[in-house]
Amino acid sequence: MAVEKRLAFSIVQFLRDQTHCGALNSDEQESLEVAIQCLETTFKINSSDCHLAAPQPLTEIFLNSLLKNDQNNPVPPETSPSPEDTERAEQLKNEGNNHMKEENYSCAVECYSKAINLDLRNAVYYCNRAAAHSRLGNYTEATGDCERAIGIDPSYSKAYGRMGLAFTAMNKYPEAISYFKKALVLDPENDTYKSNLKIAEQKQKEAVSPVSSAVLPPFVISYLKVNLKKTHVIIYHYSPKNTVTTAPIMDTLFTCEHNSRFLHVILNVYLISHGHSSMSRYPNCVNSFIRHI
Repeated sequence: MAVEKRLAFSIVQFLRDQTHCGALNSDEQESLEVAIQCLETTFKINSSDCHLAAPQPLTEIFLNSLLKNDQNNPVPPETSPSPEDTERAEQLKNEGNNHMKEENYSCAVECYSKAINLDLRNAVYYCNRAAAHSRLGNYTEATGDCERAIGIDPSYSKAYGRMGLAFTAMNKYPEAISYFKKALVLDPENDTYKSNLKIAEQKQKEAVSPVSSAVLPPFVISYLKVNLKKTHVIIYHYSPKNTVTTAPIMDTLFTCEHNSRFLHVILNVYLISHGHSSMSRYPNCVNSFIRHI
């Protein structure tokens, strides 16, 4: 049972990371919390059982296994393109690169797609298209292209790096960290990968911190700009579940108090019931925001 407990502990760690990634809505976060509780009850584990922790995060173990499998079982090659198709594909790739420089990302995607149609086994084309998709905000498509590039060439560090960037943009920091680390294994001296890894690690720390100034909803910032003339860092205090920012039914009431020396900003956020009791669903979501400017 020891192995099963360690595996369950790793799964719980992974699920807990997902609840803090910022990419899930309140219902999805609540579902993960229920799953975590069920696993902890079934396997009789809890977050304090550090002796059960694996040396690597579950995502990293999974990626290492995939990489090893890809190296041992390479994808059978499709029919090789003709010399003419290869030459035309390179021309299209170069056209796509020029479009990227000119920030014509949709045109770049089109060129790279045409190049791929001519040469399905060129990892560079998929990786370049991933970069264009990322620029357009199409992060799911970007990760798919990176996976295809890695499947063709498991030693292609740039594909791992671009996968990391896409996951960072999606607020999936544990996955981003794993891919940046893999990119650095393949290219240890790459300063860009090192920098992006540090950024992802910092964002991961901020995402799991119980107090963060980065989670103020846009309507709060807008209110401050209009009513206070100047916006300063506000401490946003919220529950570990952080459900307040994604509550589907929410309203706000703000009160501002001034004195001669300090401006005290007190923001009391209330969940308003619209046909159901939001407060009962989120009993401890919100305290108050207080910051001396």
